Amino acid sequence: MSVIYLLITISIIVAVLFLYAFIKAVKQGQFDDSYTPSVRVLFDDEIKKEENKPQNQNNA
Repeated sequence: MSVIYLLITISIIVAVLFLYAFIKAVKQGQFDDSYTPSVRVLFDDEIKKEENKPQNQNNA
């Protein structure tokens, strides 16, 4: 039974370490997206064309 307590304790410590590493990476901007804004310019015209399309309304 003492082995279960040891494993639970170790797993909680590992989980807290991963949580700390994740929060630290988020605060440092590791997951910021710097690529998409530069590519969005290339597809900007296509998005505007789709927005300006008239919607077909079938009145029966």
